[in-house]
Amino acid sequence: MLLEEIESRATDAQERNRELSLRYIASDGSDVEHPMADAIILLYTIGRTSDAVRRVPLASFLDGDDLLVIGSKGGAPDHPEWYRNLADDPKVWVRRKERLYEARATVLDGEERASRWEPIIERHPAFGKYQEQAGRTLPLVRLTEV
Repeated sequence: MLLEEIESRATDAQERNRELSLRYIASDGSDVEHPMADAIILLYTIGRTSDAVRRVPLASFLDGDDLLVIGSKGGAPDHPEWYRNLADDPKVWVRRKERLYEARATVLDGEERASRWEPIIERHPAFGKYQEQAGRTLPLVRLTEV
């Protein structure tokens, strides 16, 4: 799929994300109302049952040249749909400010996850609370540009 087609075909996984996504696109991420506005990206996945392009705004964390995102779903007991989509197909697209690029999603586990998880929850304790509330291991996903 061509990068130009991604945004034109994308729908938001949840209607409440639509306004944030459209505002992000219109301003290249500079006019976003969110506590972590500077870290917000748009993640595009292919729906595992619909085959539609799905878009979701997420907080991201730098990891060298890569980004990390967390499947917290606000502490819900089930994984978010975007995570289920990329678990089925790790080919994703990332919009970071004005840049849209293809990436590969890799779920971190073991020591690799732990070494990145601890610094995140030290700086953003809400994710630690989401982990406790969810009763599941929140997926920590690396997004690597291809």
